[in-house]
Amino acid sequence: PETHPYYALARDVGKALAEAGFTLMSRGGPGIMEAAHRRARDGHGRSVGCNIQLPQEQQPNPYLDDFITFRHFFDRKVMLVKYSYAFVALPGGFGTLDEVFETLTLIQTGKIEEFPLVLVGRDYWAPMLAFLEGTMDKGGTIDKGDMGRIVVTDSVPEVVECIRERAMRRFGLTY
Repeated sequence: PETHPYYALARDVGKALAEAGFTLMSRGGPGIMEAAHRRARDGHGRSVGCNIQLPQEQQPNPYLDDFITFRHFFDRKVMLVKYSYAFVALPGGFGTLDEVFETLTLIQTGKIEEFPLVLVGRDYWAPMLAFLEGTMDKGGTIDKGDMGRIVVTDSVPEVVECIRERAMRRFGLTY
């Protein structure tokens, strides 16, 4: 709901990214996604949603400039990564985790390079990170450097700077 601290955080991230000149693209649904798109609009940014066709699920939120509806999750995930400079994840559910791990796997295997994966909300992500570091990293099921592929922050300016710096370097973007 609008009163939740994560909703406010998403609004701040959406506005900051829009003001930095980035188009915001998400699954386009309600809640945190809506908050980010809503504030991106306030920041005069462009907003695109990649919706999914499900019997009981989401309608595109009203703050999108454009949206595409997909039948299959894999198609949507390809679009979310292919047309992005970075992946920013705020607290979410199974869909968010699916996309975080899919993106992390693509980064780890070199299928995408110089692609920031930013997790916003340290407290929310702490149990998952503890598992990754304490069980997977120490157990040798992921490489020692894999945890360095993830940026974890509560700072909206850090989110923007991380993405801006890498996108400008990799894609030659300028203002």
